[in-house]
Amino acid sequence: MEVNCEGCAGCCLDWRALLDGEPGARDAADGHGHRRRNPFAGKDGNDSSREPLDDDPTFVPLTRDEVRAFLEAGMADALTPRFWHARETDEGEEPRSSDTSSEDAPRESEGVEIDGHTVAAIAGRPVFFIGLRKPPKPVAPFGRDEPAWLPTCVFLDPTTLQCRIHEDDLFPDECGAYPEHNLALAHGTECERVESVFGGDRLLDADHDDPDGLLLGSQAIGAKLFCHPRPADLEGIVERAAASALTRRDRAEAIAVAAASSPGTLAISDYHYEQAKDRMLEGVDTDAEPTVGDSWVGPAIREWYEHYREAGEAVPSPAVADAVERDRGAPETSGW
Repeated sequence: MEVNCEGCAGCCLDWRALLDGEPGARDAADGHGHRRRNPFAGKDGNDSSREPLDDDPTFVPLTRDEVRAFLEAGMADALTPRFWHARETDEGEEPRSSDTSSEDAPRESEGVEIDGHTVAAIAGRPVFFIGLRKPPKPVAPFGRDEPAWLPTCVFLDPTTLQCRIHEDDLFPDECGAYPEHNLALAHGTECERVESVFGGDRLLDADHDDPDGLLLGSQAIGAKLFCHPRPADLEGIVERAAASALTRRDRAEAIAVAAASSPGTLAISDYHYEQAKDRMLEGVDTDAEPTVGDSWVGPAIREWYEHYREAGEAVPSPAVADAVERDRGAPETSGW
């Protein structure tokens, strides 16, 4: 597998606002539920019958152990959940049963009604991923001369377009396996999409082995695909997820369930749930975004949103990341 990533980062940001005919960059990053057409839907088999409630085209799912590692590192502010709409059924099709004969082999149900949405569920439990947040950052990918505000992975350095945790123990396995996992599943890659729109050579070698860590089917439950045991606790959260307006308390509820999950089953550890939630909400009296531990992540995300709101149509130099991220302790990148 050989990929040319220099100056790209197409898999680490939402660059659809740069396409002709798409809404502007401000709509792409405003965090107020501006859902946009996916220009690649239906072209490579990626269009699913279950649409996510959010609008992130490059969401990276983390494993339970990775969620716990981010919590231990004081970087839970970097995490966010993804829910899905339930599968649409054809007229006359029999709905699937929500019963389960064994917690080791749960069956899929059509969904659970929460906040006016039919959320995809397993055995009556809403399912979700945990991934990385994308605050708006001024970036200039693909050889562009002028930066634009785009939703960008919290760990991407806007100046070098490199990951700040690439060689860190926290670097997600899914990021390290991209685009190999997509190729193994015969799905299109962001590398190829960038090539088709902006030219250049990104995917230099498409040969791949059978990769480990895909976690498909029942083996994903509790390991990457998490099941919330109390749907009523998600009231309000699902609505805000659909509007891209999750609070820290909202994220804490989902992250705590993920951290408390048991791979291969629907079991939830009450001890790990309470521990994770207490860690995320320690000292929190309101829905305001507090600083957790000594991590640079939470304060940096909040300042990116403040810069974005105050900038109007102006876009600062990506070098502003030195003050927003690096001066708070974010790791430097090696450069190209």
